Amino acid sequence: MKIVSVVGARPQFVKLAPVARALDAAGAEHVIVHTGQHYDAAMSDVFFDDLAIPVPDVHLGVGSLRHGAQTGAMLAALEPVLAGSDADWVLVYGDTNSTLAAAVAAVKLHLPVAHLEAGLRSFNRRMPEEHNRVLTDHAADLLLAPTGTAMAHLASEGLSARSVLVGDVMTDVCLRTRDQVADRPSPVPEDLRESGYVVATVHRAENTDDPQRLAAVCEALAQLPVPVLLLAHPRLVARAREHGVPLDRGRVRVSPPLPYPQTVAALVGARAVVTDSGGLQKEAFLLRTPCVTLRTETEWTETVDLGWNVLAEPADLPRALAGLDPAPTDATPYGAGDAASAVATALAARRVTARV
Repeated sequence: MKIVSVVGARPQFVKLAPVARALDAAGAEHVIVHTGQHYDAAMSDVFFDDLAIPVPDVHLGVGSLRHGAQTGAMLAALEPVLAGSDADWVLVYGDTNSTLAAAVAAVKLHLPVAHLEAGLRSFNRRMPEEHNRVLTDHAADLLLAPTGTAMAHLASEGLSARSVLVGDVMTDVCLRTRDQVADRPSPVPEDLRESGYVVATVHRAENTDDPQRLAAVCEALAQLPVPVLLLAHPRLVARAREHGVPLDRGRVRVSPPLPYPQTVAALVGARAVVTDSGGLQKEAFLLRTPCVTLRTETEWTETVDLGWNVLAEPADLPRALAGLDPAPTDATPYGAGDAASAVATALAARRVTARV
């Protein structure tokens, strides 16, 4: 069995790590294509090193462009790579421009497409990620869903026959990494640890592209009565500079993005997380760190239903943070940490029914 994985952004690298191990254990031939959507070393290379992911076989180096130009550049670059691949499956991950470009390129070449993390829905059609995931699901031949909720979304769209519940591979890598870093020194400065800190990330277009919205987000973080470790995504840094919005105000400590193991260690020690990242919401829940999400909706509704995640507007952040008091839970809506092996099994079992 030959699998071509197409990745390009930080959350996809994290998902790739356990899948690469599972495919290797299954004896599959695995080709990794990196689109270069995240080209910054702190958002790309370091993840391959820290998570022991094989070096990509192909690096397209597309880089940062506007949505249409970036997706088109990836599509053009992926076509000759996939055309000569003879893949049993082109495996795409999540909801980025890399995901959609790879799915379209593969479909045009009549190659079977499997979508990992299928069925997630925010129902916010202003989000580019929502377009990417919906279009990819409807193009793909195999939909690898992380949760029962995702399976229900796929069923409502008439996609049940292509859907398999495998669990969430982010659970695999998050729990494994948590155990690995348990005895390592914290990456968080001592003065922040002594005061009890909040980890924050902001990167989505709806929070960064509009100057007034970005200013409101940064002001809300600055007003918090506790230290804030702001892991500043390159997009946030660029937009803040462009809009003239200072990031290091109040008790906010700005830091470059951390390697994944250090991110997990920082989350474990935090009193709370403030984010607009889908992945970080879920990682916070898995590590049992309360979370406030600066969005009006979330794909990970289970975190809200269980009381570990609260949706808030920037102006409501201090109140939402003060009100976090989730009840202890042993719920495992994202699986027990064996999703990657289920992915490998599903790819092997379903390849005979793939597009000819």
